[in-house]
Amino acid sequence: MSSEIRVAILDDHQSIIDGYLYRISSTSHIKVVSTALYGEELEPMLDGHEVDVLLLDISVPNSAENHNPFPILFIIPRLFQRHPRLNILVISMYTQKALVEALVNAGISGYIFKDDQASIQQLAKIVEIVAGGGIYFSQGAYRDLRGDNAASILTPRQLEALSLCAAQPDCDSAILAEKLGIMGSTLRNLLSGAYLRLGVRTRAAAIARATQLGLFPPAPGSDAAGMSLPKKSPLDS
Repeated sequence: MSSEIRVAILDDHQSIIDGYLYRISSTSHIKVVSTALYGEELEPMLDGHEVDVLLLDISVPNSAENHNPFPILFIIPRLFQRHPRLNILVISMYTQKALVEALVNAGISGYIFKDDQASIQQLAKIVEIVAGGGIYFSQGAYRDLRGDNAASILTPRQLEALSLCAAQPDCDSAILAEKLGIMGSTLRNLLSGAYLRLGVRTRAAAIARATQLGLFPPAPGSDAAGMSLPKKSPLDS
């Protein structure tokens, strides 16, 4: 990594992006090279710029036309394959333990709750930590990670497949298998195994159950009851 830390940002709210730019702008050796509002822009953005740290909101819509949640558990392994030196720092309103665990298993370097103002205020310092190979988690996320691993209900590959199904609910199995780079029969095996582990019989029920467990963000317009916001936590020293 060069002395300059190159940052990219994906968040579907321009005001949030502007806030991150404000927090980072005071540090001369951190440069934001690109920003994006939709999931479909993420891979082209990273392909077009050298990036050391990606600030990632995991609940962005796929595109202006497709407001289903971007299949982040499917995309992250692809990002690391294509950009092995990339470090990902998730900044999200979602506090579900299983989702944080699944993202950690996928290889992220940190997870900050969006209402963790103490951490957001120290964003430049945290970017430096992550760019240097370190990790950073909001205290609530850190406490959750010390407990049982709820994400182990499904295998990483099952999570990738089901995440893609949730983001592309109208795609047929052949297209989904092609996107995953596997045969249709392998996709069926992955999904059937996921159904068994989740105790359901259909794809829709599996997506609903995984969302209920906190593995996926809920779809726009769905009932978000029971999703509690985290308490503010100070920056870890």
